[in-house]
Amino acid sequence: MSHITLIRHGQANTEARDEESYDKLSPLGHQQAQWLGAHLRDSHAHHPRVFSGTLTRHLETAAGMELDAPTQDARLNEIEYFNLASLLEQQHGLAIPSEREGFIEHLPRVFTAWQKGEIENPPESFENFETRVTDALTEISAGAGPAIVVTSGGLISMVMRQAMGLDIPSMARVALAIMNTSMHRLYPIGTHLSPVLFNAVPHLDSPERHYAQTHL
Repeated sequence: MSHITLIRHGQANTEARDEESYDKLSPLGHQQAQWLGAHLRDSHAHHPRVFSGTLTRHLETAAGMELDAPTQDARLNEIEYFNLASLLEQQHGLAIPSEREGFIEHLPRVFTAWQKGEIENPPESFENFETRVTDALTEISAGAGPAIVVTSGGLISMVMRQAMGLDIPSMARVALAIMNTSMHRLYPIGTHLSPVLFNAVPHLDSPERHYAQTHL
């Protein structure tokens, strides 16, 4: 098994309330990606294999980091959170927040309803999301050499759920904590991949870059 470093994409369009509008990096998101790429080069990080989802924000992040062209895999794409939230509002009257703070309570409610099958006709089932994440990470870990994976916060929270046995509220708290362009490393211990790094942003640690430690 090879170790895997997961990267959350740079800051996307924070004003968006639908999937299409969200799927592009903000100017700060491009800058975060450039800083992370420079940090990895300066620290001589070795990642001979590069993967990403197929979303625009994934590809823009990988390009900004100046990574080799990634192997694109749709199984590494984010959940369609805005579509799930819209369905939950239509079917159960749970309003989508208009301010960022409202998502702290909203996200776990969406995850819980989705996992329990209370959202009719979702873009994909919770079970399918779990399965595709497991399958993708299993295949990547079976390859030779360390891998870097550019993906999204929801997927990273699912990886942590699977590695640590988290319940849905805990998974939601993990998702809310994940910063843009943060690094998360899974290392083979025995027959399992275990997290040895979570939410690391060394490229944003200097005081003049603290403003760039964003979650949304």
